[in-house]
Amino acid sequence: MESLVEVSLEFDRIEHAMNLFGNFDENINIIEDAFNVKIISRDNEIRVVGYSDAVYKAQTVLQRLIAMAAQGDIISKQNVSYFVQLAEENQLDKIKGFTADFVCLTARGRQIKAKTHGQKVYVDAIKENDIVFGIGPAGTGKTFLAVAMAVNAFRNKKVNRIVLTRPAVEAGEKLGFLPGDLQNKVDPYLRPLYDALYEMMGAETYHKYLEKGMIEVAPLAYMRGRTLDDSFIILDEAQNTTPEQMKMFLTRIGFGSKAVITGDITQIDLPGEKKSGLVEVMKVLKDVKGISFVHLSDMDVVRHELVQRIIQAYERYDREKKEKGKKESKETN
Repeated sequence: MESLVEVSLEFDRIEHAMNLFGNFDENINIIEDAFNVKIISRDNEIRVVGYSDAVYKAQTVLQRLIAMAAQGDIISKQNVSYFVQLAEENQLDKIKGFTADFVCLTARGRQIKAKTHGQKVYVDAIKENDIVFGIGPAGTGKTFLAVAMAVNAFRNKKVNRIVLTRPAVEAGEKLGFLPGDLQNKVDPYLRPLYDALYEMMGAETYHKYLEKGMIEVAPLAYMRGRTLDDSFIILDEAQNTTPEQMKMFLTRIGFGSKAVITGDITQIDLPGEKKSGLVEVMKVLKDVKGISFVHLSDMDVVRHELVQRIIQAYERYDREKKEKGKKESKETN
C-alpha cells in the first residue's frame, strides 16, 4: 500500500499567503479537492500531505501560484482551476514554464497579462509575426488581447494608427438603411472593440485619437480598395467573412503594418450556404511563412467558469450528434 508523503513550501510575505489562499481558503480548497491532499499553513510555510503523485501535482500548482503572488498578481479561483486542470491532464511542463507576460496597462493602471498557456502562445505569435489568426471559442481573450497588443504598439510608436473592422453580417454589409452617420451605423456591430479600447485608453483619449484619425473603426465593406501602411489592423468575428472578403482584407495590409484576425468557427452566422472565409483561409495559408495560426480552446476561457462548461457541453452535443448521424447513415446503407 502506498504511504503518505509530505512536502514543504515557503513564501516570503504573509500577504502572499493571503492572496494564495483566497477568501475563506477557497483557492486551497480547490487544490485539496482536486488531488485529495491536505494543505496546512503555518507561519511562512505550507505543508502538503498526501500520496506521492497527487502531492507532486499539488506542489507544482502551488509553486506556480506562489511565484505569481510574489510578482504581485491577484490569484483568482480561475487561475487555480486552470493550473489544476493542466495538472490533472499531466501537462505539468505548461505549469512550470508558464509566465504571465505583461502586455499593457489599462487607463486605470491595471496590468493586462496572458492568463493561460494558450494566451501566452497567442501574444508571442503577435509579437513575432505580421499576420496572426486567433481562433477559438468565446471568452478566450482573442479580441481583448489583440486590442491590448494594438494599444501597446501604438503607445510605443511602432504603428501610427489602429484600424478595427468587423463584418456586419446581420445587415448583410449593407448599412445604408440604418439611421445616422457611418459611426452610428456600425456601432452595434463594433461594440466589443469599443469596450476593449475604452478600457485600455479611457473614453476621452479614445475619442481624441478617433477625431485625429489615428483610430479608425469601420465595417469590413469599407476596407475595399485601400492600402493600410504603418497600422495595427484587427479583423474581429472573421468566421462571418466570405472567402472573397477575407482575401480582400488580407491584401489591404501595407508596409509597417500588423494584422490580427480573430474568430470562432463554431459560431458562423453567414446566411444560406455561404462558406466561411476563416475556415477556407486556414487551409489556403497554413504553410505561408510569416503567418501564424493560434488555436485557443475551452481551457483558455477567462470569463465566468460556467462559460467553459457551456462550451464543453456544446462540443459533446456536436460530437454525439455527428456520431448519431454516421450511425444512422450506415444503417440506411
